[in-house]
Amino acid sequence: MLVPKLFTTLKTYSRDQLVADITAGLIVGVVALPLAIAFAIASGVTPDRGLYTAVIAGFIISALGGSRVQIGGPTGAFVVIVYGIVQKYGVDGLTVATIMAGLLLIGFGLARLGAAIKFIPFPVVTGFTSGIAAILIVQQLRDVLGLRLTSAPPEFIERLSLYAANIRTVNEYAVALSLATFLILMLWPRFSHKLPAPFVALILTTVAAYLLHLPVETIGSRFGEIRAGFPSLALPSISLAEGRLLVGPALTIAALGAVESLLSAVVADGMIGGRHRSNMELVAQGVANVVTPLFGGIPATGAIARTATNVKSGGRTPVAGIVHALTLLIITLFFGRLAALIPLATLAAIVLWVAYRMAEWRVFKSELSAPKSDAIVMMSTFLLTVLVDLTTGIAVGMVLAAFLFMKRMAEVTNVTLVSRDFQDAQQSGDVSGAIYRRRVPPGVEVYEINGPFFFGAAEKFKDTLAEVSKKPKVLIIRMRNVPAIDSTAIHALRDLIRRTRKDRTMVLLSEVRSQPLVALGRSGLLEEIGDDCILGDVDEALAAARTHLGLPPEEGAAA
Repeated sequence: MLVPKLFTTLKTYSRDQLVADITAGLIVGVVALPLAIAFAIASGVTPDRGLYTAVIAGFIISALGGSRVQIGGPTGAFVVIVYGIVQKYGVDGLTVATIMAGLLLIGFGLARLGAAIKFIPFPVVTGFTSGIAAILIVQQLRDVLGLRLTSAPPEFIERLSLYAANIRTVNEYAVALSLATFLILMLWPRFSHKLPAPFVALILTTVAAYLLHLPVETIGSRFGEIRAGFPSLALPSISLAEGRLLVGPALTIAALGAVESLLSAVVADGMIGGRHRSNMELVAQGVANVVTPLFGGIPATGAIARTATNVKSGGRTPVAGIVHALTLLIITLFFGRLAALIPLATLAAIVLWVAYRMAEWRVFKSELSAPKSDAIVMMSTFLLTVLVDLTTGIAVGMVLAAFLFMKRMAEVTNVTLVSRDFQDAQQSGDVSGAIYRRRVPPGVEVYEINGPFFFGAAEKFKDTLAEVSKKPKVLIIRMRNVPAIDSTAIHALRDLIRRTRKDRTMVLLSEVRSQPLVALGRSGLLEEIGDDCILGDVDEALAAARTHLGLPPEEGAAA
C-alpha cells in the first residue's frame, strides 16, 4: 500500500503523543548533529552538506515514509561510496549519481520490489558491511592521529602505506582528543541517557580544544566557516558520457540505500511491535535522494542507530522524525558558525566508533564457521569491497551467491531409475504412488525427477538418461515431485524426446503439475509430444505402455 505512515498515524493522534514525539525529535536532532557533520567530512565533502542532507532528507523520509519511526539522513555505510565518487567524478558527479539512485528507488517502490530486496544473501550483506567498516576505520586514522597530510589516496593499501610513511607527523594533541572522545563514548551511557554520548563528546572536546588553544585541525581551519543559511537550488553540470559512467555507482547507492533503509525499518518494527510499508519506504527514500542533492546534499537512507534512539526516546510517529529535521535546521541557521570550532580529531573518533559498531565483528567471525560456500561468498565480498570497490564487491558477491544457490538446488534435484531397484517395502506413509507396488512390463523403464527441474539440474537429467544401457520401448518420466521447470529443462526434455524417437522409443510423462504443464504448453512441447503422452498418474502411464506394447491388461496388474 503506497500510503505514507504519517497520514495513517495522524488519524488517531493525541496530545500526549505529540509531546513524546517532540521530545524524541529534539534528542535525535542533537544525536544527528555530530554524525551529519562527521559523515560529510569523511565522505570528502564540506560539513554543511551533511547538515543539509540530515535536514532535507530527514524531513522527506519521515513525511513520506512507510515506517512510523524511521529517521533518515547520511550514514556511515555511504561514506566509502560517496568518497570514491567525489574523488573520481567530483561533486557534480555525486549529485547526478544520487539523483539517478533516487529515481531507481522510486522505481523499486512502484514496482513493489520492497519484499524482493530482502532476499539479498546474509553473507553478502555481512561482507560488504564489514568491508565498509574496515575502509571507514582506515580513512579516519588520518584525523584520529592528526597526521600532516595534504591529501590521501582512496585505495586501501596505498592509504595505509602513506600513513606508515608519515607516522612521524603524529599530533599528540589530536591523539589525546581522540582518546578522550572514545572514553566519553564508552563511559557516558553508564551515567546518563538523557544526553547522547556523541553530542557530549563533541561539546566537551570542542570546549577543551578552544580554551586550551590546542594546536589541532578544526572544521574552520580546513573548510572555513560554515555558512549559516538554507542552501539554494543548484543544478549539476555533467556530460552525457560522464552520466553513463555513473550508472554503476548509482545502482550501488540505490541497492545499499534500499537494503539499509528496509533493514532499519525491520529493526524498528521489532522495537515497537509495528509493521512498515516497504514499498512506500522505498518511494520516500527515492524522493529524498532526488531532492536533497539539488540543494547540496549527499545520499541518504534510514539510519539504524538514530532510529533506535528515536524509539527509546518515546517517538512513535513520523512527527518525531520531522521535529528532528527541524531541530537540525534551527541549529544550522543559528549556530552553524560555531561548528567551525569542532576539532576534526573528535569527528574522526566518532565516525571510527560508529564504523567499529557497524561492522559486527562477532557476526563476521561466526560466519567464517558457516558452510564453506557462505564463508567464501562473505570473504570474497569483503576483500573485493576493501581492495577494489563496493560496486565490485556487491556484484561479485551476488553472482557467487547465485551460483552457489543454483549448485545447491541442482544437488537437491535428482533423477533416478525406479522401475527395477526401488524395492523398499518398509517405506512408511502414503505408498500409493510407489513403483514397487506395480509390475513394470519388460521393455518399459520408469524414471522419476524429484525437485525443481531447471538449468542447474538439466545436465544431471541428461547424464542419468545417457546411462541407459538398452534402449527401452517405452520411457516413462514421473514428474509428481517437480514443482517448477524452466526453458533449459524443457529443451533437455525436447532433446530427449527427439533422440528417443529415432530409436522408436515412446516417451510418456506422468503426474505433471500445473506450472510445468503450463510451461510445456507455452513452449510448444506439449503439442509436439501429444496430449495422449501426458498421463494423470503412473497407473495410466503403465496402462498406456502396455497398450503400446500390445500386452493384455492383466500382464501389468498389481500384485
